[in-house]
Amino acid sequence: MADDPFENMLAQMDRAEEYADVDHGVFERLKHPERTLKVTLPVELESGEVEVFEGYRCQFDSARGPFKGGVRFHPSVSQREVEALAGWMTWKTALVDLPYGGAKGGVICEPKELTDRDLERLTRRYTEGIRRMIGPEVDVPAPDMNTNPQTMAWMMDTYSMYEGYSVPQVVTGKPLEIGGTPGRVEATGRGVSLVTERLFEYLDRELTDATVAIQGFGNVGSNAARLLDESGANVVATSDVSGAAYDPDGLDVAALGAHVDAGGLIEEYVAGDLRGSAGEGDSRWDDPDAITNAELLTLDVDVLIPAAVEGVITADNVDDLRASAIVEAANGPTTVAADKALTERDIQVVPDILANAGGVIVSYLEWVQNAQEFSWPLETVNAELERRIGTAFDETIEQYDTEGLPDLRTAAYTLALERTAKAHEYRGLFP
Repeated sequence: MADDPFENMLAQMDRAEEYADVDHGVFERLKHPERTLKVTLPVELESGEVEVFEGYRCQFDSARGPFKGGVRFHPSVSQREVEALAGWMTWKTALVDLPYGGAKGGVICEPKELTDRDLERLTRRYTEGIRRMIGPEVDVPAPDMNTNPQTMAWMMDTYSMYEGYSVPQVVTGKPLEIGGTPGRVEATGRGVSLVTERLFEYLDRELTDATVAIQGFGNVGSNAARLLDESGANVVATSDVSGAAYDPDGLDVAALGAHVDAGGLIEEYVAGDLRGSAGEGDSRWDDPDAITNAELLTLDVDVLIPAAVEGVITADNVDDLRASAIVEAANGPTTVAADKALTERDIQVVPDILANAGGVIVSYLEWVQNAQEFSWPLETVNAELERRIGTAFDETIEQYDTEGLPDLRTAAYTLALERTAKAHEYRGLFP
């Protein structure tokens, strides 16, 4: 099950079914994606070679509105993974009450081995491959793992060339100059930080000086680390593909962020004389220790934030986890078997469909601005993000407390499944 994210998602649904007020026939419909497209993408690389890539776009459920979901470029992309991620997007948009369904896309590739020109050609070819499926009222892609505002600009431009006019609202997460919204890049990390703060309030604990370990220092992990650091939390460990850095007194998040933004790896940061932005004599910025990603997961911290890939907390390592709480910044980081073990140990887990919903909330705000041809300042965007994710957190907590549910994930799923099922019931079955 740990190797199959789709089976993991179905098991999470099954676990919530006994508590959700959903007709079983509708529930069975919710287990199946509406459609998945596989595309073959021949690309002439800058080297002159032609390489054939494979890509996917899954549209899971449209009962609540247009499909919405990211596009990832990664070697591990598979049809099952894309379908699972599209399902999680469906429950996520329902939980935070956005008028969307869920979708997801991906291309099997190793971006590090491709030049910028290669990535542009691959992105444009992929967009052409799925363009009959997407559109501002149909399916709206966004950035995900190894994609960014530039990727979205290429997607928007390719789609617009076929339409004959600019269609900024066909994607979200764009650069500001072509219809993006301020706050989108850091939105998922900001949502993770906000949810972590709300969790500590709920648990009646102080976030100030609380120890935090973040697995993954990409866009989501780095922004969550920065914002939690600014909130007074003590980020003691983080990692990337090269390894992890750990300092029980706290990492210099600003210096580490600057190093990674410049293209550096955490392994190099730990090994090199790159620290001390706080000034000499500040004992807080002692040299961090090099540890493995696996060791990071088992640190004795107040909160663990998995912010990398799915399936990292499993039956094999869950007994070694010592964090007091877990906030899932990544999609599907915890298997069902591990979930049960954490529930038995009374470790609160804020599920992915709530914890990382900041990105899709701000994507929605960008889409609305594009449709109105009107833009909002950063303060408005951030305030609306905080309001919407705060409401979803409060509703999840209320469901958990009043319905006597086993954990927060089940509470979140019951809300999401009931909202999606209600939309299906109202719309009926065509023909």
